[in-house]
Amino acid sequence: MTNILNSGAEPPKVKLVTEVWGPIQSLMAARRNVLEIIPLAATKQPIVSGRTVQVRWHMVMEPDAIGQVLKEKLDIYPKSDVTKNLLKPAIGDSMFIAEGAHWRWQRRAASPVFTHRNIANLAPIMSTAADATCMRLDNANGTVDMYEEMVAATFEVISNVTFSGTGAMDSAEVHHAINRYIDQTARISLFDVIGIPTWVPRPFRLFQPNALKKMKGIADTSIRKRREQGAKPIPDLLDLLLDGEDPETNRQMNMAELRDNLLTFIVAGHETTALTLSWALYLCAFDPEVQDKLRIEAQSVLQGRSATAEDCAHLPYTEQVIKEALRLYPPAAFISRTAQANDTLCGREIKRKDTIMLPIYALHRHHDLWNKPDQFDPERFANGYKPKRYSYLPFGDGPRICIGAQFAMIEAVIILATLISRYKFTRIEGHDPKPVMVLTLRPEGGVPLKVTRL
Repeated sequence: MTNILNSGAEPPKVKLVTEVWGPIQSLMAARRNVLEIIPLAATKQPIVSGRTVQVRWHMVMEPDAIGQVLKEKLDIYPKSDVTKNLLKPAIGDSMFIAEGAHWRWQRRAASPVFTHRNIANLAPIMSTAADATCMRLDNANGTVDMYEEMVAATFEVISNVTFSGTGAMDSAEVHHAINRYIDQTARISLFDVIGIPTWVPRPFRLFQPNALKKMKGIADTSIRKRREQGAKPIPDLLDLLLDGEDPETNRQMNMAELRDNLLTFIVAGHETTALTLSWALYLCAFDPEVQDKLRIEAQSVLQGRSATAEDCAHLPYTEQVIKEALRLYPPAAFISRTAQANDTLCGREIKRKDTIMLPIYALHRHHDLWNKPDQFDPERFANGYKPKRYSYLPFGDGPRICIGAQFAMIEAVIILATLISRYKFTRIEGHDPKPVMVLTLRPEGGVPLKVTRL
């Protein structure tokens, strides 16, 4: 659909590299915004290679080769040591980080948590969070930072589906802890860029923020209390994890494993959905015709009430908008792996210990895979269109595809449809968010929009 106001216009994007950079220049860019180290050539070529002082690296954008990395040769391409060292202090050896047999049994034990039935049972919490957001917007005055609003909404969801609204976790406190941790530890070090072994300490990662320790303590306390009190009438995520059992070994998670996986779901399960919704709302403000079409659908289905899980099947255009937002601004926009054996990708020799990068941001804007890749066009996903496998990876793919992908999509559809049915969102000239990735792809400067009640 062509917008009269934004015909041919493109929403904010990252300026990719068009020249050869040295280690220091790459470090400065990476600490500012990891995506700024991606060469522009990565949007036009299947593979781009280079090297730092000690490390050979390859950025892979060819879908079949990505399939080798994410599925066919999973054991050869585990998560990179840099990624593990960034996240392990926060989420331990949870299924997000674990490899091999330790990952497999955790995944098997947790998979039942995210069945369609369990998600449907928890969906009313999403509708309640959407209503709470509407109450805040009704009391707001004109311009609202919708990124902060979406963080509040999705944290309400994740805390309630995790702890059933016991008040065990304070939203502002936990989000502050997450932000502090990312700011202090998740930025690229010069040691990472030049290939210094990961066992050499990075000075600014030596000290764990006290807020993060407190968050772990809250999780431990909540687990102990739930074991004493027993499950809720409608099991929440914590109940389901406590009951989770590997069907092959009958093994259940111990306290540390429960805590680490809970924190993984809390950290990953609220911010990534908040980011998706924030970018989707900005894009609706960027393209008023899309917003109008979305509103017609939402109002027709909802008739003034909040969206529910049952409504999702009747909101296809809402899902299209969310999928296109995930294409342009994937929360996990950059993935890295470390080769454990010699291999070949796209006809290029891969040596053991080479770094393999999957720049999802560039993949989603690749000129061989997408028509007018930098433009916002939800019609790409009309009529249930499915892109070629491994060319669209908002949740990853293969055995390690995001375990909460369906949960996240249902939550995003419920909240977006509810908001769009009740409010008009208007872009504020000169205050467009800048896509910046540290650990996730965030809108620098927030998403300030003029919000008008209909």
